[in-house]
Amino acid sequence: MKNKYILIYDELAKEISTGLYQSQELLPSESELTEKYSVSRETIRKALKLLSEHGYIQRIQGKGSVVLEIDKVNFPISGLVSFKELAGKLGQRASTSVTTFETILPTPFLEKTLDIDSSELLWNISRVREIDGERIILDKDVILKRTAPELTKEICASSIYEYLEDSLSLTISFAKKEITVEEPTVEDRELLDLEGFSTIVVVRNYVYLDNALLFQYTESRHRTDKFRFVDFARRNR
Repeated sequence: MKNKYILIYDELAKEISTGLYQSQELLPSESELTEKYSVSRETIRKALKLLSEHGYIQRIQGKGSVVLEIDKVNFPISGLVSFKELAGKLGQRASTSVTTFETILPTPFLEKTLDIDSSELLWNISRVREIDGERIILDKDVILKRTAPELTKEICASSIYEYLEDSLSLTISFAKKEITVEEPTVEDRELLDLEGFSTIVVVRNYVYLDNALLFQYTESRHRTDKFRFVDFARRNR
């Protein structure tokens, strides 16, 4: 059973997503929410903290919790978040289609990138992510086949990371990321809804297991109007 603050978070996130609370509107106060849900103030604060972390609200001292614009989706730059985890926040607004699922041998680029030899078998996977009926992300993944030899197209349509972590007990540890703005390729224009868009945001991920094995190279190609790439930075002196 979910903790009470998770249930409250889920309900408030749904109300924001469906427009019950509009951008720049204040949520009810902590006292009002405490009374509404018959829980402690600490439980409400945990729920509000989660809403803030997921980009639904901004908590302002002396004012309250202000609802943020959510037509753009927040991607944490420093985190490793699967699309399924993101889709859980978006509800029925998000879906995935697998357009390529095959075994390949590495190109010279992949040999160098993954530091492998020419005989290493790789999974080559492309997935189109749809949000609100628009195809706006193309994820192109290359994964060492030896790390997940029984991978299937159905798993790819759901969550590769969930499969690796929960079914294979692998630990995905860290990633190096590169973010660029580029012209769309022919493939981008074929698979994504890019009419009127002359650039896309490309996030290249080099993903490592906890044994420092570079097992995945990903290009995540995003339409520019739907995403904010966010991070938290602290100045140290």
